[in-house]
Amino acid sequence: MELTHLFYSFINILNQMSPYILLGFIIAGVLHVFVDPSTMTRHLSGNGWRPVVKAALFGIPLPLCSCGVLPTAVSLRRQGASKAASTSFLIATPQTGVDSIAATYSLLGLPFAIIRPVAALAGAFAGGMAVGRFAPDGDGEVSSGSVAADERPSGFAAKVLASVKYGLVDMVASVGKWLVIGLVVAALITVFVPDSLFTGLSRYPLLAMLAVVLVAVPMYICATGSIPVALSLMMKGLSPGIAFVMLMAGPAANFASIMILSRTQGRRATAIYVGSVVATAIVFGLLIDLLLPRSWFAVGQYSPEAACHVTFGLFDTLCSVLLVALLVYAGIKGKISHNHQHNTTDMTREYKIEGMACPHCKATVEKALNSLEGVESVEVSLADGKAVVTGEADPAKVAEAIRLAGFECEL
Repeated sequence: MELTHLFYSFINILNQMSPYILLGFIIAGVLHVFVDPSTMTRHLSGNGWRPVVKAALFGIPLPLCSCGVLPTAVSLRRQGASKAASTSFLIATPQTGVDSIAATYSLLGLPFAIIRPVAALAGAFAGGMAVGRFAPDGDGEVSSGSVAADERPSGFAAKVLASVKYGLVDMVASVGKWLVIGLVVAALITVFVPDSLFTGLSRYPLLAMLAVVLVAVPMYICATGSIPVALSLMMKGLSPGIAFVMLMAGPAANFASIMILSRTQGRRATAIYVGSVVATAIVFGLLIDLLLPRSWFAVGQYSPEAACHVTFGLFDTLCSVLLVALLVYAGIKGKISHNHQHNTTDMTREYKIEGMACPHCKATVEKALNSLEGVESVEVSLADGKAVVTGEADPAKVAEAIRLAGFECEL
């Protein structure tokens, strides 16, 4: 019986989210292809609150995880964005995204969908201003260097196709793993974790929020994948504010990104970054529990017992089938890439790269290496964490290009 509840709970949550997730992926593709990043970068230089706010507003709709946002932030720094603005971008971007906001509305309701980007903006502003004040430019920042221009298709039809490909292929590959993990964790919590455990913890909301932070940061999950986990926590008796901490703290930081951030932004800026994420999540969580009616966050209709009797709609089911097909395709494609073997020659060299965790990271490394003189071809394996470079490029310059892109490299 429990396995049946687990299956129906998983399918029910998937059906609720899939239409909004697919819509968010398509919008993400449009943003990626039709919005020129250099236009945004021009607004992120200089000190003061304006570039900090602009960076947060720029980052909130972008569906990048905390690993994928790092190379983007490094690129913005090298193109002239201030450290305060790039920190604001780093805080706001992984906590939200058009896909996760839409999915939040579908599963958790309108209040959460509104509060989530507002909290991201507040945390990004606070963190960016604090970095500008206590860890200004020049303190532990990356060195400058050239990056390859973002290759964009010409013509409206080509851009539309590129948008669809980026949204439904690249973005699915980027967040698909964490989305599946979030759905599975949510279903497991819903079915197997006893209600009494969370009932006792809910009596101490601040302690519960700190416990969620301790679990969320090493766990790491994307902004979309955190939604079903937060839902399942509320179903077990935890308050909406405690669930909100999971929504904000989980996607914003993980150990790998903190290590890379420490090298590129400096330890002081990294400490401010982590502190801003945690403090904002807890403050907004407490405000939600103190000021907003609990009825606004009702989730009783998603109980596992009721899920067994849900009649699934045709459109929702078709969206779920499409999403699952895209996830399977992304998994097969990644497996083929993982099993691909390279034959080394005198002109081919392999580099071990640390910090890559999504297709955005992979594309960043590829563009950085292809811009080097003497490089004939580049193949980057996300699964293996390796880059195979063919040509006469100086290995030291290859390694430096990888580091400038925001990653660690071993020859």
